[in-house]
This record gives sequence, C-alpha cells and structure tokens, in this order.
Amino acid sequence: MRVIVVGAGVIGLSCAVRLAEGGYDVAVFARDLPLETTSAVAAAIWYPYLSAPEDRVAAWSRTAYEEFAKLAELEPSVRMRHGREFLEERTPDPRWADVLPDLARVPSPPAGFVDGWSFTAPVIEMPVYLQALVKRLEQAGGTLTRSALSALPTSADLVVNCTGLGARLTAADPTVTPVRGQVMTVEQCGLSEWLIADRPPHDLTYVIPRENDVVVGGTSQPGDWTMAVDPETTDQILARAAELVPQLRKAKILRQRVGLRPARPTIRCELVRTRTGEPVIHCYGHGGSGVTLSWGCADEVFDLVQSV
Repeated sequence: MRVIVVGAGVIGLSCAVRLAEGGYDVAVFARDLPLETTSAVAAAIWYPYLSAPEDRVAAWSRTAYEEFAKLAELEPSVRMRHGREFLEERTPDPRWADVLPDLARVPSPPAGFVDGWSFTAPVIEMPVYLQALVKRLEQAGGTLTRSALSALPTSADLVVNCTGLGARLTAADPTVTPVRGQVMTVEQCGLSEWLIADRPPHDLTYVIPRENDVVVGGTSQPGDWTMAVDPETTDQILARAAELVPQLRKAKILRQRVGLRPARPTIRCELVRTRTGEPVIHCYGHGGSGVTLSWGCADEVFDLVQSV
C-alpha cells in the first residue's frame, strides 16, 4: 500500500517512520522541511502541554515516554534528564504521572510557588533528532519531498494529514489556532537538570539543558501569528529564568526563535473517508505536546492504516 504523509514536523516524521518500518511504501510531502518546522524550535522536553482530551493524551504520552527511554540508549539526541517543576497552586498528580519511575514532591519550592514535583523525563535535541528521523525514514525506503500543497493529494492508497497549523487549509479546520512561543538558546553554563515554572495564564518559564546549549523560554500567546522575535520579551524571559537559575545571568545568547504551536480544543487523530470514498487519517492539533505524544500517535496511526 502506498501512503502519503503530509507534513514533516515531529508528528509527520514519526508516523512516516512507523509506517515505513512496518512495511508500507511511504512518501512524505511537506511545504516546510523538518528544520523549518515548529518542531525544530521546540525545547522538546517530554511534558504534556496545551493538549486534550486528557485520557488520550495520557495514553499517547506514556507510549512516547517508553519509546524515548529506549531511544536514549541508542540516539545521541535523546537524553533522560532529571528536573523540577514549580507550581503556584497545590496540584494533584497529573494523569500521566504513572509512567514516571521517580515522581516526587518538591519539599520546599522557591518564593512565589507553593507546590512542585521532580522527575526524570526525556529531553530531545530537535534539530539533530529530526534529521535522525529522516535518516530512519530513508533507510526504511521512504522519501521526503518539499511540496507546497493547497489540498491533500489523491495519488496514493491512503493519505495521513499531519500538517499542524496547516490543517486550517488541508482539513478546512478553523479550530486549529496558533499559540506563539518565543525561545532562546544560550551557551551551556554547567546545567544538567531542567526546570519548569508555571505562572498562568501567560508566564511559562523553562530552562532545558542540552549537550552544548540551554533552551530558555518562553511564552504562551494564543491567537498570535507574529513570527518576529520581540527583544522586550527576550529580556523578560531571561529575567524570569535567571531568578530561578542564577547561572543564566551571564550566559551568552546564541539564538532566538519563534514557533507557533498548533492548538486545537482536542487533538484530531482519526480515520475518515472523503466524499468519493478515499481514506484519510487526520493527526494534528497537538498544541505544545507534539514531541511528547509523537510515538503514541504514530502507533495509533499505524493501527488505523492497518484497519483500512
């Protein structure tokens, strides 16, 4: 069976890899190549964020956690790192906590926070990881082609639509909307543990160390399509982060970027048929959880393809 996957972010590539390694003839078509996608901007710590419904998100995230834990032993761009999250309100354990082997409450959160937990999670260096996915796809016989499609193609036995925000066009779905995220990478300053500090509704601070740099964020701005970096926002992000991680005060900024998370009231992952009967699998609307849910959704897409 020939399958066309539309979209080359982490969801599209993960689905394509699963299908190609499962024996399908897979071609990926995308307007943006992997390093041009929102996925390439992601700090990419495993952490369900801005995604629903809760039960499916919990199941997908568990599958992905287990897959990344295996990949951490094989793939240099995936590392298991310990870290802490601080919260402004006392919060019950999240639905996805049962996959974490070492979840523990933070005994004394910093000033301004009343709760928090620590755990080990996968951290993925996206520019390297996306290229590793492309390599896996090609080794399994799949292809990746840049193509600006105004509609889903009809030249395959089945189409998988993983276009993120592009689903506003490819699926005529206006419920997919952007949530703007601005991040920076700074030079590595001796950090090995990640940190997340959540101050709703718009202050989301995170510090995610990688091998040679540290991703510092961020923003969560619904409905904002602005792709330009805002210098004032950069200063605010760095000030918030340095309050919690003082080593960042002197860290040199290497790069600043903006990504638009593809938010939707609920993630769409389902098989439908066009008016003329062709099967289409939609898999989009992952908000800030594309990496976190990638392998769980890829497995579900694989099962849906087998059911056609």
